[in-house]
Amino acid sequence: MNRRVLFLGVILVAGGFLAVHGAFSQQSVAGRRAVNLPDRSPESAFSSAILVGDTLYISGNIGLDPKTGKAPAKIEDEIRLLLDAYKTLLTEAGFTMDDLVYVQISCTDLSYYDKFNAMYKAYFTKDLPARQFIGVASLLRGGHFEMQAIAVRH
Repeated sequence: MNRRVLFLGVILVAGGFLAVHGAFSQQSVAGRRAVNLPDRSPESAFSSAILVGDTLYISGNIGLDPKTGKAPAKIEDEIRLLLDAYKTLLTEAGFTMDDLVYVQISCTDLSYYDKFNAMYKAYFTKDLPARQFIGVASLLRGGHFEMQAIAVRH
């Protein structure tokens, strides 16, 4: 079953989110629904998210500036773009940030740990999810953070 659903907020491009308005498609196969966006690059060998039952598996994403397709110069702007995009994607799939149970963040500079945490905590109203924050050498498009997650509908 293919359905087109209004998607207000973000699209996934080469491992990152870009803020836009448009539509995304959902495909359901035997209890598994893929969420793929129409403007996704054909080279992308992954789905944006997969919903299986009450569990949503979200691909790694980077907070990209929608005008440039690159990470913003200001770290706080990159963090906000990333977290806002996640919030929007979760909402569109019928979830909230509080439904996240596991988050993995890759970061190119671990000195940003405290800045990331200060903004990250503000996106939750309940207990924080289990999380891994790991250092990496580099990320696509000059990003400093890449986040992937698993959410379970409460």
